[in-house]
Amino acid sequence: MGLVTEILALPAAPLRGTLWVLDKVVRAAEQEYYDPGPVQEALVALERDREAGRVDDAEFERREAPLLRRLEEIRAYRLGGAGPPPGA
Repeated sequence: MGLVTEILALPAAPLRGTLWVLDKVVRAAEQEYYDPGPVQEALVALERDREAGRVDDAEFERREAPLLRRLEEIRAYRLGGAGPPPGA
């Protein structure tokens, strides 16, 4: 950029900085939201509960279904597909 362009763009610097920060926050939130680790950990814990007799088969299936749907949503997102909207 030339000096004149930089001088003319200077008033927009706070906005550009704010947009940069917002972009970083959105990226971090997406990375955390689409991390399969917590879902996989929840599935393992649920399986342990079933094996220990703390959860019966019906309760296991009821609690497993949303976790599997969430894992599919994460996989679809990571493969480039948008997947269903959260909560769908």
